[in-house]
Amino acid sequence: MNRVCSIFAQLLQLFPRIEFQQAVKKHNAERHARGFTGWGQFVAMMFCQLAHANSLREIVQGLAASEGKLKHLGVDQAPPRSTLAYANQHRPWQLYQTVFEGLLGRVQCQLQGTQRQFRFKNRLLSTDSTSIDLCAEVFDWAQYKRTKGAVKIHLVLDHAGYLPCFAHITTGKVHDVVMGRKLRFAPGTILAMDKGYVDYFWWKEMDDDGVTFVTRLKEDLKYVVIEERPVPEQGKVRGDHLIEIPATAERPFRLVLRVVTIWDADKEQEMAFVTNHLEFAASTIAAIYKQRWQIELFFKALKQLLRVKTFVGTSSNALHIQVWTALIAVLLLKYMQFRASAGLSLSNLVALLRQQLFVYRDLWLWLADPFQAPPALEGIHDGQLALAF
Repeated sequence: MNRVCSIFAQLLQLFPRIEFQQAVKKHNAERHARGFTGWGQFVAMMFCQLAHANSLREIVQGLAASEGKLKHLGVDQAPPRSTLAYANQHRPWQLYQTVFEGLLGRVQCQLQGTQRQFRFKNRLLSTDSTSIDLCAEVFDWAQYKRTKGAVKIHLVLDHAGYLPCFAHITTGKVHDVVMGRKLRFAPGTILAMDKGYVDYFWWKEMDDDGVTFVTRLKEDLKYVVIEERPVPEQGKVRGDHLIEIPATAERPFRLVLRVVTIWDADKEQEMAFVTNHLEFAASTIAAIYKQRWQIELFFKALKQLLRVKTFVGTSSNALHIQVWTALIAVLLLKYMQFRASAGLSLSNLVALLRQQLFVYRDLWLWLADPFQAPPALEGIHDGQLALAF
């Protein structure tokens, strides 16, 4: 006898209802709710991401088609399309950020101590942003150019599990380094970033805080070489120098940094990196920056596997809710991938999950062997069902 609820319901059990209701109360998210709860809205938007729904109509019709199974989700019935649209436009998106942070803490505890592809005794992070193009006429609040709109997702990725540990959504006009200046990290952290985060004052703050950063060298960076270090005759390291960025009237301090140059055989070109860590081997500095590619892979998965390029609402609030829901879904998928013993890729897991959302089977047994036959329902035998004419 099948004694489990649907896979979708089991995933939602990872969000404690008491904790969710505390977040709802904190953000006053059910003001003038009129019967449509914050939990019901959350379920609908999670269905949008996991079922790959393209519109409000697909969300409400997809839920309505599984009406008999909604009680396991804590929902009485599928919401009307206008009700869901109004909720996305007016209910605070900060609720979803709070839910994301709560789930992140639980997932990080589960992944703590697991094997990683790239290990340091220090915490390794990378930061970057990705732009999402929008129609300027429809999303007039996010106008980027004359006929183009855009928003940016600014992200910090923790390489212990490759999980996003910070996210912020802005319009496309906000430069990466503007968000970078607002970030603070614990002493001993290693941060990999691209050339969009050049800010001498921020670099000085990180150096004073005991944070190591590694970034690409910009061609217009003005510095003076103060020491040339020896490099191996064989290998990919082409240069290792200590440099000084002199003080100016606007910047009353100097920076002593390090420039490491390596030969990239894949691109067949030299690549130069700037860091404030003076002791790591030159090859280690290059390896740290190479790990920054993981955040690009994360953005690729986010855009390809979840709903962050087409939106079911046009207001700023609705877009924020959909993006935060996508980030919550990514955490769920990463955790499922960690628990799956079948070695599924993230794309395969998403495709299989989309087909199995309302199937009644044990989630963790399914992750162990996703291609096993589903359990037989009680009272139904082989050959019992037949076409009737």
